[in-house]
Amino acid sequence: MSTFDVLVRGGEVVDGTGAGPRRADVGVRGASIAAVGDLSAADADQVVDASGSLVLPGFVDAHAHADALLGDPRVQEACLRQGVTTVVVGQDGVSFAPSSADAARWASRYFAAVNGSAPAGLATGASVERFLDSLDRCGAVNAAVLVPAGLVRAEVMGLDARPATAHELRRMAALVAEGMEAGAIGLSTGLDYVPGSFADTDELATLAAPAGERGGVYVSHLRGYARDRVRDSLAEAAHVAARSGALGHASHLHGSADVLEPLLAELSERTGSPMSFDSYPYLRGSTILAMIVLPASVQAGGADATLARLADARVRGTLREAFAANARIASIRLSYLADPGWAWAEGLGLREAAERAGAELVDFCCDALIACDLAVGCVVDNGADRTEEDVRRMLRHPGHMASSDAIFLGSAPHPRGWGAFARLLARHVRELGDWTWGEAAWHLSGHAAERFRLSGRGRVAEGAVADLVVLDPLEVAARADYDDPVRPAVGVSHVLVGGAIALAHGELAHVRTGRALRVPRAAGASR
Repeated sequence: MSTFDVLVRGGEVVDGTGAGPRRADVGVRGASIAAVGDLSAADADQVVDASGSLVLPGFVDAHAHADALLGDPRVQEACLRQGVTTVVVGQDGVSFAPSSADAARWASRYFAAVNGSAPAGLATGASVERFLDSLDRCGAVNAAVLVPAGLVRAEVMGLDARPATAHELRRMAALVAEGMEAGAIGLSTGLDYVPGSFADTDELATLAAPAGERGGVYVSHLRGYARDRVRDSLAEAAHVAARSGALGHASHLHGSADVLEPLLAELSERTGSPMSFDSYPYLRGSTILAMIVLPASVQAGGADATLARLADARVRGTLREAFAANARIASIRLSYLADPGWAWAEGLGLREAAERAGAELVDFCCDALIACDLAVGCVVDNGADRTEEDVRRMLRHPGHMASSDAIFLGSAPHPRGWGAFARLLARHVRELGDWTWGEAAWHLSGHAAERFRLSGRGRVAEGAVADLVVLDPLEVAARADYDDPVRPAVGVSHVLVGGAIALAHGELAHVRTGRALRVPRAAGASR
């Protein structure tokens, strides 16, 4: 009888604590790491030769949009070829649960260019428990789930731009509590999106309280990231976290390090609880076109109301004024248009696409959004106040963890879904030295596993879950770029997920060992 099911032999282990590489073998039995050390005398059913390679804990993507796509081999390859074994979904306040049929239809339409349409089993509504069940063993990548505050608001209040009543607040908080009991890791908001932008700070604190009571996180797409808004936006997130008792976390935080570093220190001191944040190593972002070009008032009331306004010549007239004042429009490149008749525009700049269509810019945008039922994605500059040096400084901040903010739809998506983690390793470890390999393992795995209470993940240690990455430190690299954004990374040879080999010699093994990571209620947390 073999000593181990899988033996990763001959590599240097980077254990996820921040410590540097050390020579060790890793023995796996079942889904767990059974031994780490000199295992040269051991045998195994399967042996992975890790000579010349590093062995790290599976990476945790702290912010990804794979809610409807985790079973897609293309998405699994994008993740595993970078060493990502766990993604955190339910981001930006919009996902598929908890919902009834009406809210599920809204989320599926509104975020169709981000998360994809709701799978058949969730299209008529679902609990967080059912959503977790749908993610369990649907592929080779694990998933942790956030309760999305915008969806909760849509479920209870619809899409009206008004404050919640006391009764509505109680109903929304109960849905969050139910989701947390089912195993969600916390609450997410999308305060640049509707209906999240209609929620005030008191509402957010009320909804975050059940997450705080259960040891969870408050993960916020802030109310604004521009230099003139980020102070108030980040302060609001810290305030909500402090009031609710949840651990505060800012999604895809970007901007001037000169502004953000002292602000994070100030807020941590003021609230007594340090904020964490995630980021990706690119200067451009990606989102839905409606969020960039349409005022919240045009989006109020749901998709049908928005589409009716977009067909109104008077509304288009007001949009011309808004477009003229919107500096980001010039940088927009279309990434995804759901109507096949409009797919020709994917990869084109917004102005270029309008010119090719022979249409005025506002009319082109409105017509495209109507034809695609709002499902239009784009890549866009994050703003002039963020430089490569800012990215590097924020990566080195102790509150940082890695994310891709991956959107996997369209022929011209942002390359971050296929390259963010590989770029961090190649550029920021090997080339620039912003991290050591030990620090990289912490930022890419250990920190998120600890902050989000992903038990057994983020470590290469006896008793930990056998989510493991074997990579060549001289060869790992991102190949995806803005011109060719869906090229898988190179340099990761093997990946284990739950003890099974999910990537072998760079090729998918098509196993289904990815788990829905249900987080237990924190010890001592109140109900």
